[in-house]
Formats: sequence, structure tokens, C-alpha cells
Amino acid sequence: IETQAGDVSAYIPTNVISITDGQIYLESSLFNQGFRPAINVGISVSRVGGNAQIKSMKKVAGTLKIDQAQYRELEAFSKFSSDMDQVTAMVLDKGRKNNRLLIQSQYSPMPVGEQIAVLYCGIHGLLKNVPLERVTEFQERFVEIARSKYQETILDVLSKGIMNDEVGALIEEAANKTITELGI
Repeated sequence: IETQAGDVSAYIPTNVISITDGQIYLESSLFNQGFRPAINVGISVSRVGGNAQIKSMKKVAGTLKIDQAQYRELEAFSKFSSDMDQVTAMVLDKGRKNNRLLIQSQYSPMPVGEQIAVLYCGIHGLLKNVPLERVTEFQERFVEIARSKYQETILDVLSKGIMNDEVGALIEEAANKTITELGI
């Protein structure tokens, strides 16, 4: 259902609500920034949600929605303020980098193990020393390294729904190798 000027508080027919498993709210501003699909995670809801995810994705990306909603809220407020504390700056930096990680090229699906490993890097702050303009480069090289050296120990394990401290340590090792290789 299309909203008028983005007004999500307008009336939605009850028969539409009763036959859906939630609602996905798309935003033209996100689309214009290159996000495809341009989903506003802050106000989109799902009745299925995590039940449709494999365990490793649910474990790694569990806080992503909240983190990104907090980032968008802080980003809106930061436009009005010239001063910001270090914690706010870190949240904004992490949110921007996670947004970069979530941008996917058209017709370029990513296997679930790779998705989880890349999201782990963003969610766990492994990109804190990677400049924003090099996040895509990091992601591409990280995936190459993961495919060539960690296929069975990271990607295949994550694809099976397994996420534990050992896999997390291997992802961190691969991320550190990527950062070193890129000279960051």
C-alpha cells in the first residue's frame, strides 16, 4: 500500500493487515542513497522475523535492527549539533559502515555464510579502523580471503547455522588478515 508523502500513520484497511505477516516500509530517500531494498528497519515489522532465519544469522544479526535504528536517530540529531561526544561519533561511524556492508550490487546474491561473516565484522566493530570509503574494498577482499582460506571453517559452518566463539575468532583472524593485506 502506498502512503501519501510517507505518512505511515494514515488509515490502512483492516482486511490488508489481517492477511499479511507484517509490513515492510520502503523509503525513497534510502533508495536514492543506493540501498536496495530500501527498507526502513525502524518501522517495518514481521510476524515471522527471526523464525525464518538460520540460527547463526539470528545470533550474529540479532542487534542489527536496533543498532541501525539507533544510528539513524543519532544521525538525524547530529545534523543539528556541531559538538558530539566520542561514543556518539563511534555509533555514527559504525552505523555508516554497517550501511555500506548492507548495500548489495544488483544481480549479485551473496551466500548466507558470507553474509553472516561480513555482518559479524560490522556488528562486532572489526571495521573501526577501516575508513568509510574503503569498507566496500574491505568487504570484497574479506570475502575472497574467507572463500580461499576459511571456506570449511567459517563459511560452511555458518551456512549450517552454527555460530560459536571458535568461528568468531576465525572471522576476526580473517578480518585482521584483510586489514593487514590492504594496508589499513
